[in-house]
Amino acid sequence: YYAANMLYETRDGGKSWRVISPDLARPSPGVPASLGTLADGYPKAARHRGAIYALAPSYRSAGTLWAGTADGFVWSTHDGGKHWKNITPDDSIPWSKVTQIDASRFDDRSVYVSVSRMRIDDLRPYIYRTHDGGRTWRKIVDGLPDDSPVDTVRADPLRQGLLYAGTETGVWVSFDDGGHWQSLQLNLPHTSMRDLEVHGDDLIVATHGRSFWILDDIAPLRQASAGIARADTYLYRPAAAYRVRRDTNTDTPLPPDEPAGQNPPDGAIIDYVLARSGARSVSLEIFDAHGALVRRYSSADKPEITDAEIAKQLIPGLWVRRFRSLGVAAGMHRWVWDLRYAAPPSIEHSYPIAAVAHATPRLPLGPLAVPGRYTVRLTVDGRSSSAPLVVKMDPRVKVSPGALARQLQLAQRLAAMMAKMAKMATSARMPMQTHSPATALVQRLRHIDGDINGLYADVTGADADPTVAQRNAADELALYVTALQKRWRMLARAAGKLTVRAGPRS
Repeated sequence: YYAANMLYETRDGGKSWRVISPDLARPSPGVPASLGTLADGYPKAARHRGAIYALAPSYRSAGTLWAGTADGFVWSTHDGGKHWKNITPDDSIPWSKVTQIDASRFDDRSVYVSVSRMRIDDLRPYIYRTHDGGRTWRKIVDGLPDDSPVDTVRADPLRQGLLYAGTETGVWVSFDDGGHWQSLQLNLPHTSMRDLEVHGDDLIVATHGRSFWILDDIAPLRQASAGIARADTYLYRPAAAYRVRRDTNTDTPLPPDEPAGQNPPDGAIIDYVLARSGARSVSLEIFDAHGALVRRYSSADKPEITDAEIAKQLIPGLWVRRFRSLGVAAGMHRWVWDLRYAAPPSIEHSYPIAAVAHATPRLPLGPLAVPGRYTVRLTVDGRSSSAPLVVKMDPRVKVSPGALARQLQLAQRLAAMMAKMAKMATSARMPMQTHSPATALVQRLRHIDGDINGLYADVTGADADPTVAQRNAADELALYVTALQKRWRMLARAAGKLTVRAGPRS
């Protein structure tokens, strides 16, 4: 469709167009009083014609369209434009601009209309709702500020009665079909919010400042209720997460002061709420479809590397992703599972050249979980609740589930080898460090660990079935690890202690 003062339709991709409406603009809007005497020298001012400014095709009926004009008219057709009906709300006066119309996904007679009268110095908000195809309208603005015209209104496609509105100063949400509105501003600047769009589980805002802002994962908004508000703790059902890999661009990263958009969280977004502060312990666990533990987080977790140690590294600390633990304070909490198993202990660590300020992870990362169904379990002071989580494949990648399962199996095997090497290296450096055989062992451990790390990076670096060469290399490295373990035990016995110190945390 293409809208001017009449509506045009194409069915051949724009090669030809046909008119499917009469002139829908107001015939004689008159001269707005806000112009004062400025129009006195322009005799045609009263005959200024508007245009179709908002159009909403029905989501349920191919022949139903809703149109709103820049001079306050609202129209509908239910036969593809053969017949139009003026269904304008009674108090929609001339020079009222219909800024947006959004049709309901749940029935073919419910529509939401936003109107701005800013051009006639009326800064009050106007949003209208109909559930009978436009026969009757109700103005729904309770809670909106009196000095902020409305530029956009959207109905959530999944939860009936959940509405979003954008005004000249902010973004608003209603959980009761527009009966009451409350702010959804969060960290948004106060500017003109010209359009909203719900895409999947995200809410997108387009501002008059030519910026795009995205509220990642509105699943909690779709589940919000009075019962949840009264609960001591609540684990929201997470939205589906996509198994998308982080950027692997090997070019020089953008400097941190270079203007750039922020990427969405890289994983599954898990939201939970605590009604009271002072929880002694909070944990999140992710289990696979067979009930096996994949990852565990706790409010008692400690960082694997301290800020002081980060400051001594070659890479500047501003690039490094810092440690976080689960929150225990009252209020909403958001945690992101990166869709990975725990990182394997390693003798050596590094950072990828594909760096992002404040978000560059330390390598090696844990193996990526495969697409499928998982369960998230929240435990607060011994009381647990669970929610399902679906992990989906990156839609751009075509690989079989069997290939990913074999990749995970080999990655976990290599990660276990790294853990054994790290434990031996830690022990060999302690009581046996005065023995020259121990020094030689540590050197050998570092060499073999480097080979394992390299193979691990190759196996996990792309979504692909492990090659025959990779599987054979893993078998060969496993033999080296077994031989080194025997040598380590011999040296440990010679040093008088078989077990000296536990290996690093996994």
